[in-house]
Amino acid sequence: MNLFTESEDSVKTQNEPNINPLNEMSLLKGVLTQQEELAFMNILFSSSASIRSGNFGLSRKEIEKMLDITSDEQLKSFMDRVNQAASRYFHLIYDKKRDQLVILTRVPASQARNTLTKESLAILLYMFYQQEVLQHEYTLFDRLLEALGHESKKANQRILLNIDPLKKIGAIEDYETDSSERAFQITTIGVHMFSDSFLRRTAEFSQSNQLNKEEVLKFFRRYNLYRKEEGQ
Repeated sequence: MNLFTESEDSVKTQNEPNINPLNEMSLLKGVLTQQEELAFMNILFSSSASIRSGNFGLSRKEIEKMLDITSDEQLKSFMDRVNQAASRYFHLIYDKKRDQLVILTRVPASQARNTLTKESLAILLYMFYQQEVLQHEYTLFDRLLEALGHESKKANQRILLNIDPLKKIGAIEDYETDSSERAFQITTIGVHMFSDSFLRRTAEFSQSNQLNKEEVLKFFRRYNLYRKEEGQ
């Protein structure tokens, strides 16, 4: 299952330990119809990296057929209700590029490190910053070498080794350029793997001090984080 990383502190502030996501299913019954619950389970099953490697989730067309819906508003209502009920453990996202719905599993950062190495997480975070914040269309392999290693055979192999698991879980993909240079692009799954709280703590750590919300906003452009805070 694809990961949705949460900072350690944000997990600790929750009332119960994050150990049994199956209990969350009982909450879904209160907000979803039987037809919608079945669609959720189908998306959850199809989002597994071991089930559908390289093609995570289900197409929008398949979901609309399951739910017998046709409008954006109906689909948004389904996604909103799923995310409201199951947000403690799951995050349903829409991959616009592939026109598919995918479910990410929310895990604390320590658990994510058991799935991905710290080098893989660093590569993904670097690509996230380059493409989501600086708005670069892709990241060249040479830029990864420059930022995270040295141009040597050993560094090349180590970075490629840590890129491979990111590709396997659908977080990044190869990107074809006009030149012979190798490049990668972060996917919708990769973009959503970092929670707002994780990114905020990362930004604060990199600056060695606590940041106000305007500073974090400038660094990561996560507008939804501040809308939530202002609405509380």
